[in-house]
Amino acid sequence: MRIEILTLFPEMFGGFFDHSIIGRARESGLLDLRLVQWRNYATDRHRVVDDAPYGGGAGMVLKCEPLFRAVEDLRPKGEEGRPPRTQAIFMTPQGEVFTQKVACELARTAQHLMVVCGHYEGIDERAREALFDREISIGDYVLTGGELPAAVVVDAVTRLLPGVVGNQESLLFESHMSGLLDCPHYTRPEVFRSMVTPSILLGGHHAKIEAWRRRQALKRTLLARPDLIETADLSEGDRQMLRELREGLQREQQEGERQDEE
Repeated sequence: MRIEILTLFPEMFGGFFDHSIIGRARESGLLDLRLVQWRNYATDRHRVVDDAPYGGGAGMVLKCEPLFRAVEDLRPKGEEGRPPRTQAIFMTPQGEVFTQKVACELARTAQHLMVVCGHYEGIDERAREALFDREISIGDYVLTGGELPAAVVVDAVTRLLPGVVGNQESLLFESHMSGLLDCPHYTRPEVFRSMVTPSILLGGHHAKIEAWRRRQALKRTLLARPDLIETADLSEGDRQMLRELREGLQREQQEGERQDEE
């Protein structure tokens, strides 16, 4: 996959993309990642990319001319309209919330991403209307600029590309891949400071281990992110486990209330 990050501050990325999974993906040629200073597409002497907003108000607005030049220059040539496997993305608090589902869509359908990092009060609305295939937010809060959100998107998408993660099967069991949070994990030593590994994980009975892990994933999701339960892909067995978990949690709550009264 080819990814360009269009940014006014390429130095903010430092060595983030040179290490770990992304670094290895770049070295192996699975990821062609480039940082583009789109100030270079301004045509005036001082490479100005922002101006005061029409109608007045605080802050500055990013001009549309340099951004149009940058995006149009980076799009593959010789294709009618927008190439179906090239997507221009604007990082903005007003975009759709980035989820594992969105990351999977981008990894599966796109060959080329252009990720634009917003700043100041935003960009000229004409650029938003004409240039972008989608707008993405990493959460309901505001950051200084779009660089950190862009890094998050690139990281989440890259690790889903075929061949990037050594054991692709491990991706299937991560949090949010099935709509649930991941189950607890343990490794050596078996006992640490009186804290023990669940015995079921040591018995080698794979069917029982998988059932335990599924139950724990359901329990963790129910306690930490009950909102995910509503949209998760659940089997009838999952729903039965949920009923049992809810009943157990209700009994624990009632027992706790009785002890408080005593």
